[in-house]
Amino acid sequence: MEDLQRLYPIGIQTFSNIREGNYLYIDKTEYVYRMTHSSAKYMFLSRPRRFGKSLLTSTLHSYFSGRKELFRGLAMEKLEKEWVEYPVLHFDMSTAKHADKEQLLQELNLKLSNYELVYGKAEEEVNPNQRLMGLIKRAYEQTGKKVVVLIDEYDAPLLDVMHERENLGVLRNIMRNFYSPLKACDPYLRYVFLTGITKFSQLSIFSELNNIENISMDEPYAALCGISEEEIRSQMKEDVDGLAKKLEITPEEVLLKLKENYDGYHFTYPSPDMYNPFSLLTAMEKGKIGSYWFGSGTPTYLIKMLDKFNVEPSEIGCKQAKASAFDAPTETMTTITPLLYQSGYITIKDYDKELDIYTLDIPNKEVRLGLMESLLPHYVANNAEEANTMVAYLSRDIRNGDMDAAMRRLQTFLSTIPQCDNTKYEGHYQQMFYIIFSLLNFYVDVEVRTPRGRVDMVLRTKTTLYVMELKLDKTANEAMEQIDLKNYPERFALCGLPIVKVAVNFDSERCTIGEWRIERE
Repeated sequence: MEDLQRLYPIGIQTFSNIREGNYLYIDKTEYVYRMTHSSAKYMFLSRPRRFGKSLLTSTLHSYFSGRKELFRGLAMEKLEKEWVEYPVLHFDMSTAKHADKEQLLQELNLKLSNYELVYGKAEEEVNPNQRLMGLIKRAYEQTGKKVVVLIDEYDAPLLDVMHERENLGVLRNIMRNFYSPLKACDPYLRYVFLTGITKFSQLSIFSELNNIENISMDEPYAALCGISEEEIRSQMKEDVDGLAKKLEITPEEVLLKLKENYDGYHFTYPSPDMYNPFSLLTAMEKGKIGSYWFGSGTPTYLIKMLDKFNVEPSEIGCKQAKASAFDAPTETMTTITPLLYQSGYITIKDYDKELDIYTLDIPNKEVRLGLMESLLPHYVANNAEEANTMVAYLSRDIRNGDMDAAMRRLQTFLSTIPQCDNTKYEGHYQQMFYIIFSLLNFYVDVEVRTPRGRVDMVLRTKTTLYVMELKLDKTANEAMEQIDLKNYPERFALCGLPIVKVAVNFDSERCTIGEWRIERE
């Protein structure tokens, strides 16, 4: 008899649906027990999108509703002995994205009305904060039990307007007003949990809530959202075996591919390696390793903020920073680092205890390729489809060691792109090369320091190291002379790969590569 098809909960964020529908559930209930039995009554967790925040909130909802049967066979079953049923007010703010002032107020009205059908409403309660306060008090009086408030994606209404100062202020005031009763209602509350992508400053939204515990970087909760390698090996063994069969490779090779593409997140240090759960489960369901997280929506605010802070694509990864510089309120940020970190485009890769400095970088191949693909249209005047096809062929040229063919292909492609404003400076071409070469999934770096200067670009494939010098409106000979004069290859002699020097001159009139020279060391 055929094995029953394993069901993956892709897009299902309700704990009861997952448990009743017999979907794969990675057991996080031990963390839920820990969270709800700690000294902190108010908790906040920030994680990137599609990382399981809504499922966690829904698990808390089922737990506080006393639904013992849903936890059968999970860690919680052994831990919880009492199963008290509390009144739960659960607000999902993700339904209020892209909203203006009126729409946001309507959305809050709708959410409050649903609970007012259960617990009633006093006539004098008009504003959202008065109504929420009334609800909490009545729920407490009617049930004799303290109230649980769960707010999922508290920042969703604000994310899209982060770059619009005026609008942000208006919507932020509405949200601040809505959340304000949480402090005054403290005597009636059993537990308050909020999730979001970004960390807004305490003053701007939770001005009164000074006792909220931010567990986002707490080591005990490092593996709270996402799937760890240990969980894959212990709870998903048959899934890995199934994918190995489909891909016709060994289970160990599958684990390596999954690791390269979806792993590499750390939200504190030390932390187990965390995998993006959405991408990992989608790969299992589709039987194919693809770029799924980006496919589910590249936030427009990211592109706008990169522009606002003048961040070049090559500057996104590899940063050193103190926690206060990235685990910081996004609305007061002076660099793009907090947004990149909180949105999951860069993550913690290392920590120097002595200096209290973290190393941040792009987590994995999926994020790197997705980022570069979404930035490509800005450099190739929106010919992104043709660019992606060109990149595929380019990859083959370079894998075959034919840099000459690759240059010809790039020259032809670039000459078809309409004129753009930025083509008069060298950096534009450097960044465009950086994006294109990053999409080839080779190691690429720009402005690499050597004892005698900086190399414009270094590209490393499995078989060759390319040292590249880019010039604008000069000659390929001048570019090659600079490589030789500064003896750049010497700096890379220890890497053990054959070194190829590539000198490229761009022609700003024709907006493409003018000439190039290639020499082997």
